[in-house]
Amino acid sequence: MRTRLLPLLIVLLAGVLLALGFPLAASLAAAEQERVVVDRIDDMARFAALAQFVTARPEARVPEDEGGRLVTLRAELNRYHDLYGIRSGVYYRDRSAMAQAPDGWSVPGQGEGDEAFREALAGRRSHDPQQVWPWQRGRLAVASPVVRDGDVVAVVVTESPTGQMRSAILHGWLLIGAGESAAMLVAVGAAFRLTGWVLRPVRILDAATHDIATGRMKSRVAAGSGPPELRRLARSFNEMADNVEDVLEQQRAFVADASHQLRNPLSALLLRIELLALELPDGNEEIRSVQTEGKRLAHVLDDLLDLALAEHAAADLKLTDVAEVAEERVGAWRPVADRERVTLTYEGPAGATAWADPVALSSALDAVVDNALKFTPEGEAVRVGVEHDGDTVRIAVADGGPGLTEEELARVGDRFWRSGRHQNVSGSGLGLSITRALLAAGGASIAYAGNEPKGLRVTITVPRTPRS
Repeated sequence: MRTRLLPLLIVLLAGVLLALGFPLAASLAAAEQERVVVDRIDDMARFAALAQFVTARPEARVPEDEGGRLVTLRAELNRYHDLYGIRSGVYYRDRSAMAQAPDGWSVPGQGEGDEAFREALAGRRSHDPQQVWPWQRGRLAVASPVVRDGDVVAVVVTESPTGQMRSAILHGWLLIGAGESAAMLVAVGAAFRLTGWVLRPVRILDAATHDIATGRMKSRVAAGSGPPELRRLARSFNEMADNVEDVLEQQRAFVADASHQLRNPLSALLLRIELLALELPDGNEEIRSVQTEGKRLAHVLDDLLDLALAEHAAADLKLTDVAEVAEERVGAWRPVADRERVTLTYEGPAGATAWADPVALSSALDAVVDNALKFTPEGEAVRVGVEHDGDTVRIAVADGGPGLTEEELARVGDRFWRSGRHQNVSGSGLGLSITRALLAAGGASIAYAGNEPKGLRVTITVPRTPRS
């Protein structure tokens, strides 16, 4: 869930930061250009003050007082150009120059400069120039009217290089980008912590649910962290688990008590049947049938009691050599396999350690091997193999019997279930259920699949690390 929730939060945070970052970057660029324009306007105000009373044409005779102002104006314009590299000049209404720097520079005939000049002739300061972005080269044209006695007698025009302004804008953008990146990192860290805080109870709840599903009924959820809704869900889950455990405990107690209470009357009944058989002729089919059914019922009661004990008893986990246990059980069952004329072999490493209850693992292997030998015809083979698989050790028991269909594989291991094709084989239908309960108590599992080219393959998976 975290892999789905976290990208969504990151995308939303990135969208918010970008939505804030782009307007901030545009505002910074506009503010930097506005600062440059204001500086140019202040500079032009000084030039306009000098040019306000210079009315004579350059080719005409200039009065002495105007001549001094004109010389000063030209000197100021030249110094201004030398210091800042800004083209500037004062032009009469017919675009002839009163003074300019550098010499020979004239009002642009088109574009921003021409438009600014025309607006200044109308008595207005030129409009704000079009925004200059860092990737655009060019010059910034600004014009201001020179007014005398209410009339516009000339226009001051400046054309500034934009390199320094673009560098300042870019530097500001880099600072904004660094700030956005830092904010994004902080936001991602906060998102990690937030999703961890929100999902931690969910992960604990999922782990507890898996434990209960695999037979570890004592698992519970700590409801001390996370949002209030999840803490309330954890408490409800614990209450449900307590109720389920109580019900299952009552069921196990009932099965164990019923099995135990029925064994004594059944044993007495079987004894009386044997005594009655002594009074009847040998080979009486009815007595033999009754004895067979009685023994079968006794076997079912024994299996029910074993199942109840297996589901109730705690596992005694130890670091166990699984390969040694498997090889030992194969040796114990080999006489039975020889009697049935079935080949029973072991394949695997000399040692493979895992955490298991040795007694429970031996009992589970006995049930699986016994089941394989029952359904394997003469001349076929049953192979027991052990292999390492990462954090687990696997024991595979493959037989050469008729196998099971897909529907039967889904039901194998259920209590009292037996395939309709194998009803003639002795058994109560509880052996594999007992095996599953014994393995689940120690954190192991059992799975069933078809074997190639025929038969059934049973795999017991034992963890190599102790269960917490």
